[in-house]
Amino acid sequence: MGKLYDELKEDYRFKEGLKTCINCGTCTAICPAAEFYKYDPRKIVDTVQRKDEEGILELLKSETIWYCGECMSCVTRCPRGNGPGLVVMALRNLSTKLGYFTESEKGRQLYPLTKALTGNILNLGYCVHPDTFVFRDHPESGPVFEWVLEHKQDVYNRMGAAYGRQGEGALRIIPQEDLDELKAIFDETGGTERIELVEKYSEKKAAEMGMTMEEYRKYTFEHCSRGHFNNEEAGI
Repeated sequence: MGKLYDELKEDYRFKEGLKTCINCGTCTAICPAAEFYKYDPRKIVDTVQRKDEEGILELLKSETIWYCGECMSCVTRCPRGNGPGLVVMALRNLSTKLGYFTESEKGRQLYPLTKALTGNILNLGYCVHPDTFVFRDHPESGPVFEWVLEHKQDVYNRMGAAYGRQGEGALRIIPQEDLDELKAIFDETGGTERIELVEKYSEKKAAEMGMTMEEYRKYTFEHCSRGHFNNEEAGI
């Protein structure tokens, strides 16, 4: 067997997700991502199941594995109990481990996502927090939420949240001892190592692109080229 396939084989998600694919295409038919993106989970599973080293390497460097929303609709429909979404997660993991994620536009978005979410979790104890949510980066949240952010202390107080306070309730200040425990969990489970890998390979890519890390973060967060979506061929 090839080296990449052997590494995938060690991932528990791969073990759970790939049993015996019969290439029926049910996963693609049910997949929400396949409706919008140029994405076919059937082809991904087929490539991996054939132990096609060249094809697996291409996947690790591709946009394709980053289109999946990890909704696991495929798991609920596969007649053979496969989990294409789990296989994709294993591919993403290996792509990150080997640094191939920086070879694709969607893969490079792993950097700003990791920076924002893990920063919030480790520093504040939340995935998303109003103190770090920047409206100009998320105009899709709408003008009502923009107003909420401008009046967050009053709004959250009226809603009964514990925003900015210790004790019980939503948006409460998380005690430092709990944040320390979260950091220990990250350290023990490989989360910290993952963050460091994303940072290391992203720094290398930013240098290749002639950007500072802040320029790289902003560019990878905001930039989206043509060619990702099905409807582009129809001119929509």
